[in-house]
Amino acid sequence: MRNKHRLTTPLVRRNGALEPTSWDDALAVAAEGLRTVRDTHGGDAIGMFSCSKATNETNFMAQKFARVALGSNNIDSCNRT
Repeated sequence: MRNKHRLTTPLVRRNGALEPTSWDDALAVAAEGLRTVRDTHGGDAIGMFSCSKATNETNFMAQKFARVALGSNNIDSCNRT
């Protein structure tokens, strides 16, 4: 938390360079990127990885988000290891 190299604000890449931005803008850029991939290549072009240390409810929401919002059945977790 006190490392001088720690990021303290979100960054987005614009014109090849990372620029500081607001959380709202960073989330909008990320959402647009996911939307573009899904619309161009279909939901199966997106995958999601979840963690076995998360609660069942969190893992349920992750898979629901992947299937409903992203249109992808590509979801995995580290439960198998």
